[in-house]
Amino acid sequence: MTQISSSDTIKKEIFIECRPETLFLFFTDPEKLVRWMGRHVLLDPSIGGKYRIDVNGSDIAMGEYKELVPNEKIVMTWGWEKSKMVPPGASTVEFKLTPKDNGTLLELTHYDLPATEVASHVQGWTHYMPRIQAIAQGQDPGVDPWSEQAMH
Repeated sequence: MTQISSSDTIKKEIFIECRPETLFLFFTDPEKLVRWMGRHVLLDPSIGGKYRIDVNGSDIAMGEYKELVPNEKIVMTWGWEKSKMVPPGASTVEFKLTPKDNGTLLELTHYDLPATEVASHVQGWTHYMPRIQAIAQGQDPGVDPWSEQAMH
């Protein structure tokens, strides 16, 4: 489900058949994160710690962790290394992990995006959320087709 609550906020949610403890690692362990997003990932999953996700060899997502509540919530700034519209730290992404029906409800909220950038970020999260769902459930979504394409 995708909802655009205002011109600058995206909300998405997806149910994942795994425990919150398992899902949390897909945001904090570089070997797990790179399986659903990016070609190369550097992470320092601590408050104020930086991350760098090489999405496709050209587009680099960067920011820092603002809040980490183990197995419950991840808040990080978000932006693109070469972007004037959404530079690193310009927006914020929050992931909430809520236990539900022997699995986890993953809720994403992406704040502070320029209105002109909302559609491309909706497209991005619509692409990546089913990938984390499949991988966290022990399935193989295959090679990310976006990992070879420049987007920004």
